[in-house]
This record gives sequence, C-alpha cells and structure tokens, in this order.
Amino acid sequence: MTEPASPTSLPYHRLARLTGRHRWWRPLLGLLLMAGGWLLLIVVVDTVAYGVGEASGRPERPDGSVDFGPLPNTALDLSYIALMLPMALLAARWTDRRPAGSVSSVAGRLRWGWLARCLALAVPASMVLLAASFLLPAGEEESSAANEWVGLPTFLVSLAVLAVLVPLQAAAEEYVFRGWLMQAVGGFLRSPWCAVLPQAALFAAAHGWGTPWGFADLLVFGLVAGWLTVRTGGLEAAVALHVLNNLMGFGLAAAVVDGLTSEETAADLPWQMAAVDTATILLYAAAVLWLARRNPPQRLATPLPVAPAHPVPAYGLPQYPAPVGYAAGPYPAPTAGTPYGAAHLPPPPYGPDAPAAHPPAHRPADGRPPQ
Repeated sequence: MTEPASPTSLPYHRLARLTGRHRWWRPLLGLLLMAGGWLLLIVVVDTVAYGVGEASGRPERPDGSVDFGPLPNTALDLSYIALMLPMALLAARWTDRRPAGSVSSVAGRLRWGWLARCLALAVPASMVLLAASFLLPAGEEESSAANEWVGLPTFLVSLAVLAVLVPLQAAAEEYVFRGWLMQAVGGFLRSPWCAVLPQAALFAAAHGWGTPWGFADLLVFGLVAGWLTVRTGGLEAAVALHVLNNLMGFGLAAAVVDGLTSEETAADLPWQMAAVDTATILLYAAAVLWLARRNPPQRLATPLPVAPAHPVPAYGLPQYPAPVGYAAGPYPAPTAGTPYGAAHLPPPPYGPDAPAAHPPAHRPADGRPPQ
C-alpha cells in the first residue's frame, strides 16, 4: 500500500540519504570496497579451484585456468558474478552507514509477495523468447552439433546447478547496477533519470561489445529495469525478469552438446532476437506498471532518525545543584515574603520529637536566684 508523499519521504534512488549520514566521499569509498572486496573473493575462490584442479590432474584452458568441464566451468563463472551481491550489501552497510536491506527496496527488505507477482508476469515474456529462439536464427556461430541433445540425465544435472546459481548471478547484477550504483548517483541528484541513465550504460558495457543490436538490447533492458525499480520502490521487478531470462538462456545452452562452452553473450544477439527481446521487455514493463496501479507497492521510505554524536543519558542531563543548606537539611526552603524564623517549621520526618522546653525559673525581685 502506498503512502502520501511528504517533504521527508525518499524514493528508491535517493535511499543513500536514508540515515542523514550521506557525504560526498562515501560512494567513492563504497565503490572501492565493492571492487576490492570482489576481486579479493575471486582470488580466494580461484586459488582454491586451481589447487583442486591441480590435485585432480585437470587440464588447463588457454587463459591458464583449470578446465573442469563445461558445467563446472560455467558454475565457477556464475559464482564469480554472484560474489558481487554481498559486496553491494556491505558497501551500503559499512560505507553508507545505512541498513543493507535498503538496497533491496524502500521497505528495507526484499518484498517476496511483490517478487512472486512480478515472476508471474515475467513467465509469459520468457516463453515468447523461448519460442523465438527456435524460430529465429540464433547467431553466426552455428555448428553441426548445435542441435545435438545432451541427454536427459546430463540436462537435469545441469538444470539443477543452474537453478541455484543463475538467480544469484542475476540478482547480483541487479543489486550492483540497479541497486547500489543507482542509489549512489541518486544521493547527489534528485532526478530519477540522472540515476537510471548511467547504470544502464555501464550495464550494457559490462557485457562487452558484440553487435550493435545486442548492445542496444542490453541498454534498453538497463533503462527499463532502472525505471521499474524507481516506480515500484524496489528491485523485485528487475530481478524477476533478469532471473527468468538468464535461466532460459543458460537452460537452452545446457540442452545441447557444448552449449555451455560458447562465449556468446546477450551482447552478441542478432537483430531479429534483439527486436523480439526488446519488445518483450517493454510489454513486461507495461504489465508491471499496470499491476502496480491496481495493487500499489510501497514506493517511498521515511528517513531514519539520526543518532546524536554524543548520546544523551536515559536519565537526562544534570541540572544546576540546589543550595547545600536547603538540599541537605530536613526543612524546605522558605517561601518568598516569609520573614526568617516567622514560620513554624514542622519537625523532621525522622527521629523522635524534641522534648518540650522547661518553664523559666522565677527570679525574686532582688534579682537573686532562688534558694
């Protein structure tokens, strides 16, 4: 359910300012953390994989890495990309000083119900692409084994591995480009398009330069996914389409012999497939926006209160001390206008009452004390 906008409400691309601790240097530090941490994790995983490959006597690929076979090699490549996901969350938490869940949505978490509805809308779009892949030319690099079935057992094993890793890989790209990067730019600029445009260009460039049509298709995907993220207040719509598209692409590659060894990416699409893919992306976006109007998700976030630099004790700050004579004694201070000693003061609340005074002794007229 949506809430009325207020001067303090923040859209998704402005969530870098959620806690009021945004500084110009925090996005730069976060970028260094993400890049450095990601490369460090890749080195660790690659070192372990290389050691396992050497111990098992696996051959080397032309780039010097160990050749484990088509499926393990693909699993490693997907794992490398998936490692960007925790780094994006850590950058938000450690350098931006805001909740890591704010990268997911304005609700501070991934909205699973909204994600499920977006997945239901993404299924027809993926089915259209699946049909087009059989009816239209797939690319220039076709071999005689392009349509050779790998067999059901091999395909099922590949599908099980891909079903685990592809969603993580696709989500990692969304959390980096449509998530942290778009919010980093939005921390400086209010216009959503100023945040959407740079990440879309970087997303397309990260897939390499294949064909102009493939690059344009990736650019359209980045623009539409970024706009849907801003309009719906979270990454769910972009993640849903990205996951299903990649699952379909990797699933088709796993179904044929040596399909997973191909180095073609979405940037290498021919114009026919790029045109179909662009059309399905736009139709999916229209469906998501229609659903968002019928059942609006939360689109704005309320900034979190900023903790003071020097926390105030729970019991409050000490006041000026009272005068020692009044504060320490059993009697209250005299009120204004009361002469000193004129008011009868009750005995203190502790101890026995003072004894009554003896009557004064009678003196004779001559002034001598009585005998």
